[in-house]
Amino acid sequence: MKPLYNGGVIQNGEFNSGLMGWSTRQNFKAGVRSSPSGNKFAVVQGAGGTLSSRGNVMPSHSVYQRVRMQRDTHYSLSAWLQVPVGSAHVKAVVKAPQGERVIAGAVIAQSGCWSMLKGGMTAYSSGHGEIFFESDAPVGIWVDSVSLQPFTFDEWDAHALRSANTTRRSTIRLVAKDAHKKPMANATVIIELLRSGFPFGNTMTKEILNMPAYEKWFTSRFSVATFENEMKWYSTEWNQNQEDYRIPDAMLKLANKYGIRVRGHNVFWDDQNSQIRWVRPMNTDQLKAAMQKRLKSVVSRYAGKVIHWDVVNENLHFNFFEGKLGPSASAQIYNQVGQIDHNAILFMNEFNTLEQPGDPNPVPSKYVAKMNQIRSYPGNGGLKLGVGLESHFSTPNFPYMRSALDTLAKMKLPMWLTEVDVVKGPNQVKFLEQVLREGYGHPSVNGMIMWAAWHANGCYVMCLTDNSFKNLPVGNVVDKLIAEWKTHRTAATTDENGMVELHLPHGEYNFTVTHPSVKGAAAIHTMMVDAASSASDHTITVKA
Repeated sequence: MKPLYNGGVIQNGEFNSGLMGWSTRQNFKAGVRSSPSGNKFAVVQGAGGTLSSRGNVMPSHSVYQRVRMQRDTHYSLSAWLQVPVGSAHVKAVVKAPQGERVIAGAVIAQSGCWSMLKGGMTAYSSGHGEIFFESDAPVGIWVDSVSLQPFTFDEWDAHALRSANTTRRSTIRLVAKDAHKKPMANATVIIELLRSGFPFGNTMTKEILNMPAYEKWFTSRFSVATFENEMKWYSTEWNQNQEDYRIPDAMLKLANKYGIRVRGHNVFWDDQNSQIRWVRPMNTDQLKAAMQKRLKSVVSRYAGKVIHWDVVNENLHFNFFEGKLGPSASAQIYNQVGQIDHNAILFMNEFNTLEQPGDPNPVPSKYVAKMNQIRSYPGNGGLKLGVGLESHFSTPNFPYMRSALDTLAKMKLPMWLTEVDVVKGPNQVKFLEQVLREGYGHPSVNGMIMWAAWHANGCYVMCLTDNSFKNLPVGNVVDKLIAEWKTHRTAATTDENGMVELHLPHGEYNFTVTHPSVKGAAAIHTMMVDAASSASDHTITVKA
């Protein structure tokens, strides 16, 4: 494909002018080749994988280009990459003006086809930077259609706001008519939002069962919840064959009381260190039997009661079950969960896919490959699958976050930010607001849950309230966004055709219509406003 944004600030990104604007590092040989169709691309062969004079393994490098970078500017980066043999993990690297080395994205490049890398970074100072691609594998790196597009912070934020306004709101037309089906001019329409259409929630802990203040604080804000640990295997069967679901049962009952939907977290966790002590030493047959018992127990118990399952948690980073049972273990578990619970969406929940482009395990291309492995397993073709992105941030890389969401959206699966938090620091409040706005503004994100479970002795990394359930600054920004995302007109008057147009956030509404000519009568119409609501007029008849 052509370079995005016509290459942005990159010179000769399609290599139609040879290597003009590009340079090569010492000991590397570069050139430009043409495909049979005439497409030109840069090729580098050199010393990758060999030892330097200091004894370090030298990475393989592409050509590089120096660019002028501006302070406080987001840069979206993209390129098409290929390697001549096999496949390799290739990183996009930007050397920032002050010399900081920033990994801006990564992809599994293959031979025989081009793979698109999308990423980005933020420059916090002005000056010259460098952009290049590298791999720890001893491979040649082929590059084409390179783009680096700058955006001011204001431009970036404005795009997210415009996208949110388009994605999360719709314009509907209400028509008020009398009993004779004649339009009613100057009718009064009262608009009441009953439930937001965008699921936004938080992590819940068992302390909520005995603390009315916690219960009131949580249930007045959130429409969806994840139990922090209470549904996990080590919480329900700490001692073998002694299952205890009393706590998650009670938490689910409380959530249902308030109409709060619950995500099932989790069936299994692939982390060796998170396995119960009696599970770790099991042989293959023992483990299979214990897993079958656990899977049938928890999924059957909560089937139809949870909206999602995190099936094999974090299995791009960990492989306890694959190591014991083989590479198809996860796909088999998805299959079995789907056979029991036909309604819940089965999520692949992972960290650092959005947060850390330098983490080689969960980069978007590997996430997609793992999801495709699960999808292609015999019998899994009809499963309802979902993309779970934990979103544990320190200093967010927003261009990378947006590009990763774009890449994952191509799978056309439900996508949630499932465990959002930001580590403590002077920018925690600002970063949390920006992360939540970025997620809310992306058209393919279907819901968000924060990992801000309350504990009297402290939270994981982020508390929204103090121990009296008074908001901390991060809690205030959450409340601000909840209110903003629900803001809408509360009253309107129909025109001479009995019509009123309303631009509303998606959700379930009551519309109450009254007219002076019909004293004491009011028509109440309940409807869901979503992206499909704009397609036709919605008539409300007022009768005496």
